Amino acid sequence: MPHWVRMITSIRKKANSVQRNLRTLRMIAQGLSDTDHPVLAHLIPIRRCNLACTYCNEFDNFSDPVPIDELRRRVDHLARLRLSILTISGGEPLMHPDLDDLIRHTRHHGIIASLITNGYLLTRERIEGLNAAGLEYLQISIDNIQPDATSKKSLKVLDKKLELLSLHAEFDVNINSVVGAAIGNPEDAYRISLRAHELGFTSTVGIIHDGSGQLHPLSDHEQDIIGKIKALRKRSYSRLDGFQKKIAAGEPNQWRCRAGGRYVYICEDGLVHYCSQQRGFPAIPIADYSVEHIRQAYLTDKACAPRCTISCVHKIAAFDSWRDPQTIKQPTVEPESLITLQIAK
Repeated sequence: MPHWVRMITSIRKKANSVQRNLRTLRMIAQGLSDTDHPVLAHLIPIRRCNLACTYCNEFDNFSDPVPIDELRRRVDHLARLRLSILTISGGEPLMHPDLDDLIRHTRHHGIIASLITNGYLLTRERIEGLNAAGLEYLQISIDNIQPDATSKKSLKVLDKKLELLSLHAEFDVNINSVVGAAIGNPEDAYRISLRAHELGFTSTVGIIHDGSGQLHPLSDHEQDIIGKIKALRKRSYSRLDGFQKKIAAGEPNQWRCRAGGRYVYICEDGLVHYCSQQRGFPAIPIADYSVEHIRQAYLTDKACAPRCTISCVHKIAAFDSWRDPQTIKQPTVEPESLITLQIAK
């Protein structure tokens, strides 16, 4: 790439970053002003994925993409609910043929547009298309240095994609590494974070469950690695992750989960769930989701909260950790019913 092109791209990145920071500050102010609207929503436009990581229960290899007209209607309703941030996930969202259109429609409403991808399908042309659509944040999770039987999301495979992002992306990029039961070499997480910072990206670290969905306390070595990764980071919203200390030690967290209220998860069928791991609660169509549903979920004490590892849900809950005790107990469901629902997905 010619030097002058790199300079122009760098200037655009800095200008876009300033604008994003200002919008994020406005989002924080709006989020603190009242609790009758969601701050963050995850939208699933396609369940199909081009990978099959053994620890993941959020994909299949056959589902069709949700039609773009239906996705627009879902975003329209989220805008009516005064949503601040929309994260498009999956499955693998880059497999959706109208992803750029969905991002443009999100930005049309003034909603911050974010994307979580495994990165395999990124090319220079695809990145430039995301620039033109107005994408503001992108996250790639990289699980290891070398691909293995657990995950193919390795630095060896994805490093060239990261270089393309460093050269051409006008949106912010975060690289998430992981430690935990399903990861064979915990040192990989630190090496991945170092590479992210070399390329000008931010980095985060997550704690992952094993193939059966179980969490295990981290070893002292794994906890040290998490500390080293966090030490690399600048101060930002992504540092709202104190809950990980309890998870790493295998201890429950006492906190007020606001899922279903301040955070909503909309599956490919258009149903609102508390999160990706609680599909079936409350399972209300997004077209019918109202402020009253938001208020009820906001005040509901979730039975799964003490062992929750979902970072974005914890971070959104930080907006309201100081107010409104939860007085409603989460409805229960027979285990067989929940298993049947998950198998159907």
